[in-house]
Amino acid sequence: MKSLKKLKYIVILFITVITVNCSRADEDEDVLSQEDISNVILTIKDDATGITNTYNYTVNSTTNPRINLTDGKTYTVNAVFLNGNEDETESIKEAKDEHFLLFHFQNSNVGVERMDDESSTNTDGIKIGLKTKWTVNKAENGTNPQFVLTLVHEPVSVSAGQPGSEFGSAVGGETDAVATFSISK
Repeated sequence: MKSLKKLKYIVILFITVITVNCSRADEDEDVLSQEDISNVILTIKDDATGITNTYNYTVNSTTNPRINLTDGKTYTVNAVFLNGNEDETESIKEAKDEHFLLFHFQNSNVGVERMDDESSTNTDGIKIGLKTKWTVNKAENGTNPQFVLTLVHEPVSVSAGQPGSEFGSAVGGETDAVATFSISK
């Protein structure tokens, strides 16, 4: 009977040790997994009129917000990442050497210039893309035009250049968030 009690305490102690050692608290606090980002919000300001529109993409939604763009116009765009009501954008800025945004325009001809300030420019001088300027050459340049924004975590290397219809490229890393927006005139 005494050895059964002793075994019971050993099992409880073992489970406690494993639970504490496997805790997520040991993980890097700046790692933002897809589950931690619930919304990607774009604020798009028409540079000529000053009118700002907000587009809210909800992760895993069955519908994509429709961004209205006009050919020949320029827009200043800010990206915000939320986890519920909590703004994760500051966490991205705090770990700016570990994050990078990719901009992919599908069937839409839009130029992108990264406008980040020091708070979202990494130590190599590369702007991660939280603030951009879009120049719309042709909003609808084919069927079903879309814009896909991808937040990459811990890429091995990045480039802000334009390979094809994408602005920015990353080698390695993990995807923290992907947001898809439809585009129309």
